[in-house]
Amino acid sequence: MNISKDSKLYGIILSLLIAVSSWFLGKLLPVVGGPVFAIIIGMVAAVFIKSKDSFSAGIKFCSKKVLQWAVILLGFGLDLGVVAKTGVQSLPIILSTITVSLVVSFILCKVMKIPSKISTLIGVGSSICGGSAIAATAPVISADDEEVAQSVSVIFFFNVLAAVIFPYFGQLAGFSTVSGEAFGIFAGTAVNDTSSVTAAASTWDAMYNLGSQTLDKAVTVKLTRTIAIIPITLVLALYEVVKSKKAPQNNQMEGENSKIKFDLKKIFPFFILWFVLASVVTTLCHEFLPDNLMVYANASFTFLKTLSKFFIVLAMAAIGLNTDIIKLVKTGGKPLLMGACCWISITAVSLLMQHILKIW
Repeated sequence: MNISKDSKLYGIILSLLIAVSSWFLGKLLPVVGGPVFAIIIGMVAAVFIKSKDSFSAGIKFCSKKVLQWAVILLGFGLDLGVVAKTGVQSLPIILSTITVSLVVSFILCKVMKIPSKISTLIGVGSSICGGSAIAATAPVISADDEEVAQSVSVIFFFNVLAAVIFPYFGQLAGFSTVSGEAFGIFAGTAVNDTSSVTAAASTWDAMYNLGSQTLDKAVTVKLTRTIAIIPITLVLALYEVVKSKKAPQNNQMEGENSKIKFDLKKIFPFFILWFVLASVVTTLCHEFLPDNLMVYANASFTFLKTLSKFFIVLAMAAIGLNTDIIKLVKTGGKPLLMGACCWISITAVSLLMQHILKIW
């Protein structure tokens, strides 16, 4: 059987093996949770895999597409009114955390003399949605592959830390353990990437038998935050246009770099629309289905929620497999310190705003 390097099969099988093991370990030790087990096992396995060529396509598929499917499935069982209410409730916190992250990255760029493109990517990635925001922003500011890779590595490093640490930090901070609201909003606003948001929220649900309360809240908040990709990239595009007009066009390379690459189709997270559509289906079912049929609908929603949770564990396994911690620690340096400062400031502002709004 000849399978090309572009085939997703090997990577999916490897991620699936880790995910199944992690799922059962998470059931045995809910205080750790399946997503955290998956990340850690994936990272350890990555150290022993000499060549990832045969696995990379499948790993990428699980870390990106499967995670998006998990988010979409979470929409089933969520009433659209609840989604809207959560989005409005978390908006002041989202705006505050985005602002502080961008300000911190700008100041550190000047003080620590970190290249401006890396600073921009880390600031945007920390404040909005990790790797997705970096991928959307990179072509707008003409960042090269090395700058993108370094920025993504920094963000992933703090994603992993958040997924592992935040549920225990939540205990120390005194978040409610009978409701997923406070920790869900905290995870949705203080964690960089959707993957780690879902991991931390799932662990909190598992620790306190909250079903999917925390996960539903956290994902809704995170998706509201993700939409900020659009205005941020628009502002950066306008800034680059103004800067390119002022800068002298001395050679062909500068001329090429001055062309701003902005494509709404590439930056808009369309899976959010599918999440909303799933919520619309749920709302219509609650509104129009008779009670006898609603029993079957609720059973279907419960199954889809469980499938979503497994997909999250599968995505975490792939992200663990794709994280090179050794290389990051060796080459990170100042960008790693900047990522830490952004992460800590976002966490502090999220807690402060929740306290001000009397959520926590």
